[in-house]
Amino acid sequence: MKKVNIFYLIFILFFLIPLLPKALIAQEADKSISVTVDGAPVSFDVQPVSKNNRTLVPFRALAEALDINVDWNSSNQKIIATNSSTIIDLQIGNKNALNNNQPIELDMEPILLNGRALVPLRFFSEAFGCEVSWDPILSKVSILSALKEIKVIGFYALGDKNTSSWTNLFQAPYPQSTAGNTDLIKNLALGWYSLDRNGNILTHSTTGWQRPSSWEMVLLNARQYGLKSEMVIHVTDKDSTISNFIANNTAIDNLLNQILGEARLYSGVNLDFEGLGWNESNEELALTKTNFTNFITKLSQHLKMANLKLTLTLHAPNSAYKGYDFQALGQIADEIIIMAYDYGQNPEPLSLVGQAIEMALNQVPSDKLVLGISLPNETPESIKDKITLAKNKRLKGIALWRLGLISEEMFKTMRTTLNSQFMHIR
Repeated sequence: MKKVNIFYLIFILFFLIPLLPKALIAQEADKSISVTVDGAPVSFDVQPVSKNNRTLVPFRALAEALDINVDWNSSNQKIIATNSSTIIDLQIGNKNALNNNQPIELDMEPILLNGRALVPLRFFSEAFGCEVSWDPILSKVSILSALKEIKVIGFYALGDKNTSSWTNLFQAPYPQSTAGNTDLIKNLALGWYSLDRNGNILTHSTTGWQRPSSWEMVLLNARQYGLKSEMVIHVTDKDSTISNFIANNTAIDNLLNQILGEARLYSGVNLDFEGLGWNESNEELALTKTNFTNFITKLSQHLKMANLKLTLTLHAPNSAYKGYDFQALGQIADEIIIMAYDYGQNPEPLSLVGQAIEMALNQVPSDKLVLGISLPNETPESIKDKITLAKNKRLKGIALWRLGLISEEMFKTMRTTLNSQFMHIR
């Protein structure tokens, strides 16, 4: 009996073991390939295939995920893909292609599979400025789409001789001006207004938000250098000022009328209502969220009639202030600035900033979100990481608190980071 067992063991070792690597290779070849664009999975009606170590995918689904226009000519089996700066010309079974009318030879030609045209994923993606990475263990292709220019907002607020917003922006002492840093800061959030609980706009407040005597000159120079501007209304819930206001319809109507009269000087309104929801019970918190959302709904309707944009500057979702319904507000506002700072550490911890962004993204589209950066809490190096995070998450932009506090080294770092196509956090 033992001799028989030994015989079979030898048989298995001699004949079957050499076949194992081939079996493993076959199993790996059959493993389905997944594709993501900016972290979102791409769905294909014909599954991607690997041929000659190249991944091929149905062109139309990939093009839609990358926001690229495509045309298919069935008579000559040609694919034309275009965006604002690139034209790609491919043909089934042909390794010769055109990139902006320049001939290029492909490693792998497009193919037809089950009635679908498949194109080489890496070539197609990289031709449109994307970054492509391959995970052989997961059989996963990750694509980062070409980064679009992101918006840079500078808060313009009252400072002093050493922290002048004017000098920092226009690089000259008031009233002189040059183009200065207006190539980087294209949008001004003018922190000149506050509010009382009766809905009256204040140009001088106890919190230090004041409209300077030279405010007309600021607007004149902003227009001269092509900058857009918003009126910022800042108020805190100290002494329940905001809570009382948003529960008072008469006060709300009063503010709406005053805003429309003042906002005609600007391209929009930026509400910075801080401190809502601090230490409230569940019932109180629910009422605060409802009242604030109802107020924002009314304000949005009034601003739309005047063709004015609405921006909300809000505490981050992972802050102690929970009185903001991000999902509802994200549907109403044109833009939301996340104040992802004041976590108690300098620089602000990237993990908590990233968490704030992820929580916001679960409720608000990325093209409405702007990352707020508090400059007194940051260094040039940490600013680079914050901007890189905003870019990699495809946020609409960044907002800097505030002009007057940006050093030349910070400006230099921001320019380099914002102009880089692909960035990685240290």
